[in-house]
Order: sequence, then C-alpha cells, then structure tokens
Amino acid sequence: MKTLLAPTKNYRLNGRLWLETDEGRFLGIGRLELLERIAELGSISKAAQAMGMSYKRAWDLVSSMNAQAATPLVSTQTGGTKGGGAVVTEAGQAAIVAFNELQTRFQEFMALETNRLQA
Repeated sequence: MKTLLAPTKNYRLNGRLWLETDEGRFLGIGRLELLERIAELGSISKAAQAMGMSYKRAWDLVSSMNAQAATPLVSTQTGGTKGGGAVVTEAGQAAIVAFNELQTRFQEFMALETNRLQA
C-alpha cells in the first residue's frame, strides 16, 4: 500500500460503522442518536424533531430496530389523557452501550491502521 501513497500527503483512514442483517441496517450512528434522544425526551416525535427528521422516518427506524432485535429496543405507549410516549428498554440501553463500545474499537482500529500507513 505504501508504494501507492504520495510521500507529501497526509493520509488517514476514515469510515462509518453500522451493524446490519439480511433485512438491512440494524444499528448505526444515526439510529444510536435516535435511541439516545428517545431516552432523553421520552417521545419518538420529540426525538425526531430534535434530529430534524420526520416522525414517519423516526417511527420506521424504531420499527426496523425493534423487528430485528431479540427484544424491542423501544417501547411505545399510545396517547390518552396524559398523551403517549416512548421508552428505551433495557435491551435498548444495552444496545447503546454495546454500539458505543464497538464504535470506540472501530476508531482505535482506524487510528492504528493510519499509524501503520504513516510509519
């Protein structure tokens, strides 16, 4: 690889990480942020608004994650006199932690490989 690189350039690896199944993406940076916002705001609608995304898009992402997970990552409650809401489940909280750890290892891998390119 080194013979392909111009010595006057500063190269680095860059990339995005996501976890997917045959059905499509399961978890990635955007979905992780959506889970975190739902946990913070208690609502898919408010989380979508905070992220600048439509409610339908957020709902579709939550539905996709829930369908692909062993147990749902988000639990919803329909509206009533007190209104509806959403809660990130224990499985959802575990998914946030696990994906953040995976993302850290991915960043470490890219830094290590960047150092190898520059050595």
